[in-house]
Amino acid sequence: MKPLYLLLLTLLLVACGAPGAQELPTPVISVASAPDPEGAVRAYLDAWNEGDYAAMYQMLTPASRSAVTEEDFLARYAMVATQTNLFGVQYEILQQLTHPRTAQVGYRVTLNSAVVGAITRDTQMDLELEGDRWLVVWDDRIILPELAGGNTLSLERSVPTRGIIYDRDGEPIAANTTAVAVGAFPWSIADDDVSQVVSELARVGQRPAGEVSALLFPEEGEEPYYVPIAEVSREEFQARAGSWEGLSGIYYFEYNTRLYFNGAAAPQAVGFYGAIPAEEISTYIPLGYQSHDWVGRMGLEAWGEEYLSGTRGGTLYVLDPNGAVVTQLAQAASQPAASIYSTIDVQLQRQAQDAIKDFSGAIVVMERDTGRILAMVSSPGFNQNWADPNNANSFWNNYFPDNQQRFFNRATQGQYPPGSIFKVITFAAGLESGLYTPEDTLDCTQQWFGLSGIVLDNWTVARELPADGVLNYLQGLMRSCNPWYYQIGLDLFNAGQEDAITEMSRGFGLGALTGIQGVPESAGTLSAPSIEDGDTGRNQAVQQAFGQGTTTITPLQAVVYAAAVGNGGTLYQPLLVDRVVDANGTALLSFEPQARGSLPISGDTLANLQTAMGMVTANPRGTAFRQFSGLGIPVHGKTGTATAGQGLDPHAWFIGYTNAGRQNQPDIAIAVLIENIGDGSEFAAPVWRRVASYYFFGSPGTLYPWETSFGVLDPVYFDETLQAQATETAGSDSSTVITPSP
Repeated sequence: MKPLYLLLLTLLLVACGAPGAQELPTPVISVASAPDPEGAVRAYLDAWNEGDYAAMYQMLTPASRSAVTEEDFLARYAMVATQTNLFGVQYEILQQLTHPRTAQVGYRVTLNSAVVGAITRDTQMDLELEGDRWLVVWDDRIILPELAGGNTLSLERSVPTRGIIYDRDGEPIAANTTAVAVGAFPWSIADDDVSQVVSELARVGQRPAGEVSALLFPEEGEEPYYVPIAEVSREEFQARAGSWEGLSGIYYFEYNTRLYFNGAAAPQAVGFYGAIPAEEISTYIPLGYQSHDWVGRMGLEAWGEEYLSGTRGGTLYVLDPNGAVVTQLAQAASQPAASIYSTIDVQLQRQAQDAIKDFSGAIVVMERDTGRILAMVSSPGFNQNWADPNNANSFWNNYFPDNQQRFFNRATQGQYPPGSIFKVITFAAGLESGLYTPEDTLDCTQQWFGLSGIVLDNWTVARELPADGVLNYLQGLMRSCNPWYYQIGLDLFNAGQEDAITEMSRGFGLGALTGIQGVPESAGTLSAPSIEDGDTGRNQAVQQAFGQGTTTITPLQAVVYAAAVGNGGTLYQPLLVDRVVDANGTALLSFEPQARGSLPISGDTLANLQTAMGMVTANPRGTAFRQFSGLGIPVHGKTGTATAGQGLDPHAWFIGYTNAGRQNQPDIAIAVLIENIGDGSEFAAPVWRRVASYYFFGSPGTLYPWETSFGVLDPVYFDETLQAQATETAGSDSSTVITPSP
């Protein structure tokens, strides 16, 4: 082998063109270009912004991963995110210095905190080239320079008092205050004290004495150990409680809480204040909350969280490894919370809850001419005050599992077959089709034979009542004559107008969301029978015509279209929130009545429909005449009894509106739905009347047939009469004989 210096000399001679030198090819030297370290820095900081700490850890050098475990690494970044309430990371590359195997990249990083604002620092990241990848040499300065050496962050927070939820008249529904939990130990009440204890508890809890007595001393079952009666504000307690010195069995306890006044009104609509669910903590941290914070759950409390919570403030400190303050990093003042004025009339709401408290069902009360919701009841409900474990009355855990669906808003989410309240829509579709006039008549027999091989009964069969005889079109609605509506459904189908009832339903607002704010809602279900399906389609058309089959609606939708009939045809978007105001009383949001459509019917059809609904309650033959006799307020309504399924008692409905025309007391529409109970005329109509009586006269009016006193059930009625009526009115097999009631 030639010595190296000879080889170099030969190459030099060739290059210089020396005579006689052998020509050699020019060598080509290839150098692989290294990846750009800036790209690695951007990838790391982008992953930080996305909260992908695991991906960031994989970008570290082997030496860095040996120095810090993945668990500690993830915990470090999670702590920074939590203490700063981080909602985003921004950066700007400033400069970079690259060596063959190492690099330093300087950048400006901004940590966007939901509490103290933007925190901006200039820092740098060291990198090492491993194969064809630049990897990060990790240290605390990468986050913030102040964290070098193992320093940590600590946020001292300032949380404003939560805003108030008011009713329409400015009466508080929910507010932070000092409350008193009141209850009793029945076993320790001396015989001589019973009458006075019941009276005192009734006055403090604003409950009927008979109801309190029944809670303390039930006629059936074991005597309870402790009975919670009420949670009231300290001011209410001091105003209502008499001298309890020497009285046995009464217990009361004072505590600070978010109090839901008036016996916990409208729990599903208002919602409650509770701990952040574990699975939602990561969502709330970037909004300024800590894992142990409480937030609005459900209803207006959840809908208005951003207003009711105010703006959190605080001071962010850097602490050394021993916990001593190194420096103040950032500071921001908190801002007061806003409050919500709802459209709810809290007294009417409480009364409506009491009116249906013994049943599963729903009540919606709406101003007929504006769409404002005055009361929204879903029964059974729950006591929002029990969500606070500091409440000595709390039996919150008894609600779980929620077998009774207490937290489900039946008024807006419950989807029920409408039964005969749907005949209002079929009535309109029939007149608008041109196939019928108000003067047309039909013999309302006990049975109808319009479908091949199927016999359909009138509701009078199950009641053992005589046939209704010949009825004109309006009287058919007044009597809720099933054959009339079987015939309308069949005639429309055979005339090629098989979708007429479905389209009229859409025009009445069914099959679509109402647009109410503050609470979740369902759209219900609609479908049109198909003429291509022959006899199956005919059967579907007949069932649809009297509100059975696949049609389902919500009580909220029912009250909206009942109001539209009464107000001249306007479908209003229901309003649950009137306005949101800041601490100075300035409106941040304001909601006015808004029409979202009109009933697709002529003035003549509307007038006939209004007349027929008035006959339901005012004509002696009307299906609800007896229930509304003597009320003193004109009511236009419709009874409904909807088959709920094989082996189940039917749902009871009553919908309607008032036509009092009082100057300072707007007319209202009400929808009442009671699940699996029996006839609408027997159960829903009396509840409707009681709510209307409360609204117009401030009193419950007459006793229910099933009450011994207001608020107290008659056990004999429910043990015997109710069971007998449920057996009578239950429908037969819907595939062969359909027996709906009025």
